[in-house]
Amino acid sequence: MKINLVFTNKGKTAIEKFNNEELIEIFARYSKTLAKHYPIDVTVPTELNQNIVAEGVITVVAENVKCDAVIFFKELARDIKVPLNKRLGGKLDTVYKIVVV
Repeated sequence: MKINLVFTNKGKTAIEKFNNEELIEIFARYSKTLAKHYPIDVTVPTELNQNIVAEGVITVVAENVKCDAVIFFKELARDIKVPLNKRLGGKLDTVYKIVVV
């Protein structure tokens, strides 16, 4: 299952403080950690995420999904706020919207 995580306006402002590789690494690491509590395998393919900041979207691939994927990605958004808030120096309400492709 391919999922686009479309950043909100505040989310876009936050991700501008990162480069592409940092964003891929953050999403991969936090997804892997959260997947320990959910039956889901998530990857963040580099080839699908060449210019995250300019596009305002990060694409992830979910496989072996045996849980509610929307709930997983809502939890991920909550976790992702931590590094984004640190760099932004402010508060984010919502980071992204979930679009299942």
